[in-house]
Amino acid sequence: MKNVVAIGGGHGLSLIVRGLKQLANINLSAIVTVADDGGSTGRLRARYQIPAMGDVRNVLCAMAESESLLTTLMNYRFEGEEGDVGGHNLGNLLLTALTQNTGSFIEAIQSFSKVMNVKGDIIPSSTEVITLFAVMEDGTIVRGESNIPNFDNRISRVFYQSNVQASAQALAAIHQADVIVYGIGSLYTSIIPNLIIEGLRKELEQSSAQKIYICNAMTQPGETDGYAMEDHVQALIDHTGPYAVDTVVCHNNIINEQLILKYQDMGASEVHIRERDHSYEVLKYDILTFENELVRHDANKVRMVMEELINRRCGL
Repeated sequence: MKNVVAIGGGHGLSLIVRGLKQLANINLSAIVTVADDGGSTGRLRARYQIPAMGDVRNVLCAMAESESLLTTLMNYRFEGEEGDVGGHNLGNLLLTALTQNTGSFIEAIQSFSKVMNVKGDIIPSSTEVITLFAVMEDGTIVRGESNIPNFDNRISRVFYQSNVQASAQALAAIHQADVIVYGIGSLYTSIIPNLIIEGLRKELEQSSAQKIYICNAMTQPGETDGYAMEDHVQALIDHTGPYAVDTVVCHNNIINEQLILKYQDMGASEVHIRERDHSYEVLKYDILTFENELVRHDANKVRMVMEELINRRCGL
């Protein structure tokens, strides 16, 4: 059994682990960002001074053995004004209640994982209430994860003002990892917020695990406007170090012109490979789906690619 650690947040990490949980020959851990400060998560975080749980909820549902009625209810969002339960996800409320009851965010996640029969371990990157900042290229400083993509500016770097402590479970997972995978989703607000926690950064630096980055297919307005694949990887290197990436997985699908134009209207463009030579391995696979006229990674295709890379790493 090989130890595989997936790092990220939001729907991107959920997609990766939804595929990986089907592999029988791995021990799977998901390290999840807790820097979100928007929506239901942000309101509960501010009210109860607990880590952001929205991304954790998404990953809990994705790693459940089966997508059951309970997972559907976990994602249910109440309608109504924001003064009461309006706008809250039921899963967020339940995680908040368990955290208040047990006094431990980690214990709340573990309890829910047992109820949902989660295939693997779900680990917050920190158990602190943390706030993400960004420095833009013109020197503007933006406070709060939810605010960062809203500035018509280019991100230079993201950081925390205080010394954030990594969770002991996250440090142990990286220390024991044979393969580490991150990618798909918001580069600066889902993936990098985990990697810049000093303890995690040091563990990554010392880790001999194969580090795989699954690159986005489309740019994200407000975060990666105009980025090529190399720009995504450079951002990871700039925030962590030259050890950040061994292998980059890109798509080799053809995105039709109609979809390209649709995304251009939304301020996004296809992520291309700009250069021919790289200091890291670049692999191309059929990993996209175009259902409902959206460009998305396919969980099963990603699973097959990861199975191939894990087996190659392990000499199988």
